[in-house]
Amino acid sequence: MAGERIRLEVQERESRGSGEARRLRRQGLVPGILYGRGNEPRTFAVPERELRRVLTGGGGLHAILDVVLPGQSSPHPSILKEYQQDPLRGFVTHVDLHEVRLDQPIHAQVVVHLIGEPRGVTEGGVLSQVTREINVEALPMEIPEHLDADVSELGVGDSLRVSDLGAVSGVTFLDDPEETVLATVGMPTLVVEPEDMLAEGEEVPGIPTEGAPDGSEAPLDPGADAAGSPGTVPG
Repeated sequence: MAGERIRLEVQERESRGSGEARRLRRQGLVPGILYGRGNEPRTFAVPERELRRVLTGGGGLHAILDVVLPGQSSPHPSILKEYQQDPLRGFVTHVDLHEVRLDQPIHAQVVVHLIGEPRGVTEGGVLSQVTREINVEALPMEIPEHLDADVSELGVGDSLRVSDLGAVSGVTFLDDPEETVLATVGMPTLVVEPEDMLAEGEEVPGIPTEGAPDGSEAPLDPGADAAGSPGTVPG
């Protein structure tokens, strides 16, 4: 839900570098960087289990993280700017956090969820989601976790655009409302299976494989006279 704040206590990180990052991961820690408002970036480490807890809460990836740095009592309201995942095991391997002011709007990407069953699907059409995220501007506490787009009224050939979304209080859509298509319902693509390969030696109907239609040998030159060369007279 929008407006959720979660406290996140982090540990001091001794140094940067891939070797240090691997050491932290072996200990179950995720290395990260906090980019401040005009301050030098601060490196930190946080337990992977704790990070997963805050990022899978009600606010999802848009939750406001009150980052508590070592030796400081006041939290730093921050948002998740970027993260990296292990391609095989899926866990987070690095995070970038960005400190924000809660009274100033920010830009964010919000996932669009399609809800309802289009009437065009019952007529044989196929629903396709064209855009899965849209760009919005809002105060950090007002960024929605996701946006719902009702597609139940879409018929075959219809499209749903950003302009069709209902207004969300405190949220401004930044994408072109008419040009940005969220979903369409079209007819399924007809897949034509290739014909079976002809067996060796099999003739294609209407096309002789050898000779002329009556079985005699056809001339090699289509323009040649069958009775002889042009200009000769039978004697």
